[in-house]
Amino acid sequence: MAHRTPPGSSASHASCLDLWREKNDQLVQQAKVAQDSGLSPRRQQLAQDALEGLRGLLHSVQGLPAAVSVLPLELTVICNFITLRASLAQGFTEDLAQDIQQGLERVLETQEQLKARLEHGLRGLWDSVLHVSSLLPELLPALHHLAGLQAALWLSTDRLGDLTLLLQTLNVSQSRASEDLLLLLKTWRPPAEESDAPLTLQDAQNLKGVLLTAFAYRQGLQELITGNLPRALSSLHEAASGLCPRPVLVQVYTALGTCLRKMGSPQRALLYLVAALKGESTWGPPLLEASRLYRQLENTAAEIECLELLVEALSVAHIPEAPQLLIEVELLLPRPDPTSPLHCGTQSQAKYLLASRCLQTGRAENAAEHYLDLLALLLDGLEPKFSPPPCPRGPCVPEVFLEAAAALIQAGRAQDALTVCEELLSRMSSLRPKRPRLWEDARRGTKELPHCSPWVSATYLLQGHARVQLGTQKEAISEFSRCLELLFQATPTDKEQGPASSCEQGCTSDVALQQLRAAALISRGLEWVASGQDTKALQDFLLSVQMCPGNQDASFHLLQTLRRLDRRDEATALWRRLEAQTELPQENVAWSLPLYLETCLGWIHPPDRETLLEEFRTSLLETCDL
Repeated sequence: MAHRTPPGSSASHASCLDLWREKNDQLVQQAKVAQDSGLSPRRQQLAQDALEGLRGLLHSVQGLPAAVSVLPLELTVICNFITLRASLAQGFTEDLAQDIQQGLERVLETQEQLKARLEHGLRGLWDSVLHVSSLLPELLPALHHLAGLQAALWLSTDRLGDLTLLLQTLNVSQSRASEDLLLLLKTWRPPAEESDAPLTLQDAQNLKGVLLTAFAYRQGLQELITGNLPRALSSLHEAASGLCPRPVLVQVYTALGTCLRKMGSPQRALLYLVAALKGESTWGPPLLEASRLYRQLENTAAEIECLELLVEALSVAHIPEAPQLLIEVELLLPRPDPTSPLHCGTQSQAKYLLASRCLQTGRAENAAEHYLDLLALLLDGLEPKFSPPPCPRGPCVPEVFLEAAAALIQAGRAQDALTVCEELLSRMSSLRPKRPRLWEDARRGTKELPHCSPWVSATYLLQGHARVQLGTQKEAISEFSRCLELLFQATPTDKEQGPASSCEQGCTSDVALQQLRAAALISRGLEWVASGQDTKALQDFLLSVQMCPGNQDASFHLLQTLRRLDRRDEATALWRRLEAQTELPQENVAWSLPLYLETCLGWIHPPDRETLLEEFRTSLLETCDL
């Protein structure tokens, strides 16, 4: 009778070990062939077949009781499976943690310690396994490799506390007391694999380099966001010197540029941004940061050029390179955050930045064209969900219309501005109750959007200025009056409606509403002056001073009107107040006003206030001499 080897015996393990190892090596080679195939269906098929082969191999190995002699191969197969699975999925999934846990449990099975440790979870399993590994030195290379994958999973899911404890255990002989993750990663020394060890897709030493780079970059970016610039600089330099693929290096160099700009080293910042722009890669973040740098240096021409290049770069479809079938730095980085200084946004957001900066810097014709391009994107549905740039506070879509109209007026295109305003009013009409229902709806508690009236009022204000430019004075006064009527009907925002968005806060803030009322009153007053009706102008200028005491433009227009009406005593008293204000140190009050309103306020600004005060002083002296 033939002798049969019982399942689980050492002979059974030995007979399978060579076959399993050969299968593992074959599948690793297949995955490497797939990697060299570029972006092609064949690559995907080869990689998927290799993954399924590793899954089947792992199932065969774990179908037998755990044995110390087989564990190095079994743990290696687990590492290869996790590496290929995560790279194909471009991220870690929860079931990969279960694969790690199963490998640890198999190690403890060989030492008959599993039941006593299961209740402590994955952290407890690692403590137990690494304690046991001192008795099983042949497992150390594979265990450190698996620990590296566990570290990658915990880093990608922000479980930094567990990661710190794991590395402290791995580094027990070096720096257990340290809680500095970067230091712990540097001092981690994965044991070298034997020359005859099973093949791996990615060894522990390479994985350590990826972890070190990814964590250094994550830490540097976080320190940059929180304002700890020296630490950010140190961590980002560490990331740049590590295993940094080109797309990540672009981000690191851009972050270094941002950090150095904020630290007051613009020339050093520029060197990193130039380095980030070399070669074929994602140019958006460094171009956006370069525009910020040139703005800080007051080099407006270079700033605008960077924004133009940014719009162009974001309009080109980016063809991604085939990802490595390895755990790469990109897999361990946080998802793109709109509040990050490295977020360059969409083409429409870049177009808005370009348009608004052109408007702010006096390039009215360019601004008008860029705004019209942006509106075309929005109205054609190519950018159905336009969201404002996160920093500084960006506009809502109605504010884009208003800024476009302001730019067109500034460029002398009043008729086009009226067209834009009419389009905005037609879109806002569905959001506002009809006028006869206004008070009835208020009594019932049904209100229009709290920010809707200021937008509509601002539209009438801009239409009024377009009418002024067209020379239709009567229609201009009518538009300004409609603006004021809406503004004086507006009720305070109901606090029970919840917190407003940053855009709504910008357009409904007390300062913005005050300045909007003052702009409408002054604008109408100036038209009364132009038509020779100084008495009506006086009423509007007086009211604007009362509504917005801090607006000196209203006071200067009032002074001129009082002089024309020969109301000498009132004019003298007002002049003395203005003289006293000009002699006081001016506070640098940063009003957060919408750009369209800032532009409009520029139109009603007296051309030379100092000359006006001097002329009034001279006339007073002449009167005294008489």
